[in-house]
Amino acid sequence: MLVKQLLSMKSDTDKPWIEAGLIVTIKPEATLAEAATLLAEQRIGAVVVSSNGRTPEGILSERDIVRQLGKSGPSVLSSPISGVMTKAVQTCQPGDDGMAVLQRMSEGRFRHMPVVDADGNMLGVVSIGDAVSGRLKELAAEKDALTGMIMGS
Repeated sequence: MLVKQLLSMKSDTDKPWIEAGLIVTIKPEATLAEAATLLAEQRIGAVVVSSNGRTPEGILSERDIVRQLGKSGPSVLSSPISGVMTKAVQTCQPGDDGMAVLQRMSEGRFRHMPVVDADGNMLGVVSIGDAVSGRLKELAAEKDALTGMIMGS
């Protein structure tokens, strides 16, 4: 399954209020407290950090915030995201294979990946859950096809 198919499946998820093409972003100068509020309101696990809302400059996850809280205490919530975010953002393109994306996420131990076009502009975000769900749908379709072949239908 291709990444563009994973994006198209997002409207079928348990978060119908989030459209496949909607990309939740936050500016790098926002605070960790503002990011935590945004994550809670949107019911998402990570937010793309972007000054212009089109190109990713970083990514910030719930785990990043919790780690900083554990390390520095509650005062860290007034710190800007830019000091905490992951700056080396891994991205993929719509034509990439979903299994390859799943493998990259697993090996890199991250759960969210912006999807960008050839110019680096964001088209969406896929999560490891999206990739797993896509793979499970592929496996179910393969099983049904094989069962049909065996049963002669």
